Amino acid sequence: MQDTPEFAELRSRLRRFVFPMSAAFMLWYLAYVLLASYAPEFMAIPVFGNINVGIVVGLLQFVTTFLITGLYVRYADTRLDPVAEKIRTRMEGY
Repeated sequence: MQDTPEFAELRSRLRRFVFPMSAAFMLWYLAYVLLASYAPEFMAIPVFGNINVGIVVGLLQFVTTFLITGLYVRYADTRLDPVAEKIRTRMEGY
């Protein structure tokens, strides 16, 4: 089954989403770490009250995680699951 064009297409679709999204998130996280390490005065800029840029950027890391999860679920529902279902049906002989 792994040699079929359908399975190759499924792997290709998965990789087209996962690799760029993983790279983008890692760069975003690395930027946060580098800013915290090398630009503490920037991260300490108050936004309002006791909330500073560092806290906002740190919280945006969580927001980004949930956003990526939502995007993946939508992508999987529309682009991956239909192909996987065809492969599963074919393997099970229905």
